[in-house]
Amino acid sequence: EANPLLVKYIDELSLAKGSRVFLPLCGKTLDIGWLLSRGYRVAGAELSAIAIEQLFAELGVRPTITRVGTVDHYRAPQLDIFVGDIFKVTPALLGPVDAVYDRAALVALPQEMRARYSAHLMALTAHAPQLLISFEYDQRAMEGPPFSVSEEEIRQHYGHRYDITVLTSLDVPGGLKGRCPATERVYALRKGEC
Repeated sequence: EANPLLVKYIDELSLAKGSRVFLPLCGKTLDIGWLLSRGYRVAGAELSAIAIEQLFAELGVRPTITRVGTVDHYRAPQLDIFVGDIFKVTPALLGPVDAVYDRAALVALPQEMRARYSAHLMALTAHAPQLLISFEYDQRAMEGPPFSVSEEEIRQHYGHRYDITVLTSLDVPGGLKGRCPATERVYALRKGEC
């Protein structure tokens, strides 16, 4: 099933049907099929070619694959996935997007990479609005990923460009990976007055 937080909060981004949503570090998430089924166009970036081959197989779609520099572009109707290093994906390669759905990217990266990632994501998407999901927990209790990313850190990365709203804050049932108490937060990042 699609992530229930996506299903519940996608409308916070006020997207028209046919809008193009970018999923960084998307893997083979079922969220892609759900977004496509709701009339959105989807773009994603992922390091693992195996995950993307499985994604297209599960969608029952045969992609056209082209090499652009060091990135492979998997293309099908309404769907573009760029396989390779996300830092090698350029705005020209990605093309325009209307929103970003970051469920698993920011929290997948160690702290020393998150500033570079957030700056790249903003440049890559022309500061498109974001639906961002993060976890907060005692990082000493468990090694990531997913890593703990606090609201304060999110504001450090994005607050100069976005108005940031916490849409919900939920305790993770049974703890993160069943090992430690954690809070899952959903943020809406909308273009601020810059």
